[in-house]
Amino acid sequence: MSIDLKQFAALQKASKDSFFEQKKLIKQVMAGRTVQCKTCKQPIMLYTPEQEEETGVRCLKGCTDISLDFV
Repeated sequence: MSIDLKQFAALQKASKDSFFEQKKLIKQVMAGRTVQCKTCKQPIMLYTPEQEEETGVRCLKGCTDISLDFV
């Protein structure tokens, strides 16, 4: 199976857009803003190493779940 250049470019664009959307969401949550999950409409919360073993930002149902490493 091979992928042509147009398909590859579309995949790169989708990946890039997704990355920047997640980055924006993380910044908003870390700034203390209320951000709702697009799927379940529950608030997305920040979980730090002091709160949870699994750190990141996620909604209560787990629809949105972005793992973060704290150094």
